[in-house]
Amino acid sequence: MAMVPWRRNQNELGTLRGGMDDLFEGFFRGLDRPWGFLGHRVWPAIDVAERDDAIVIRAEVPGMKPEEIDISVYGNTLTISGEKKEAKEDQSDGFYHVESTYGSFRREVTLPTDVDEQKIEAACKDGVLSVTLPKAEKAKTVKVPVKG
Repeated sequence: MAMVPWRRNQNELGTLRGGMDDLFEGFFRGLDRPWGFLGHRVWPAIDVAERDDAIVIRAEVPGMKPEEIDISVYGNTLTISGEKKEAKEDQSDGFYHVESTYGSFRREVTLPTDVDEQKIEAACKDGVLSVTLPKAEKAKTVKVPVKG
């Protein structure tokens, strides 16, 4: 009579190992931007553009009011933070419905050059925050003519 090897433990160990691999790969995959810790989307999404005379930052902040957003610059770091508190309540036709959205955020952006803090402008329109940071005079590109 031939013996048939029992492979149940090998399959369970293989399944366990595959699960552990997925867990660790997912953990470390989520640490870089634009995805945050454990694969959660970092909010708000931010675009940074450098122009000749300024750095322009745009952030998606749907449903936020300008007074709910704080912007500060310290050294070469721009910080955008805020807190959203919104509750909608509807009582009609024999039903009661409540929807609440709460949450705070904080994003820091390292600026690629020195900026003129006195001329920074920010505006929030249609759920998009735009921050314009004019470059400091010493950081602007100077064209030097070449003599022949």
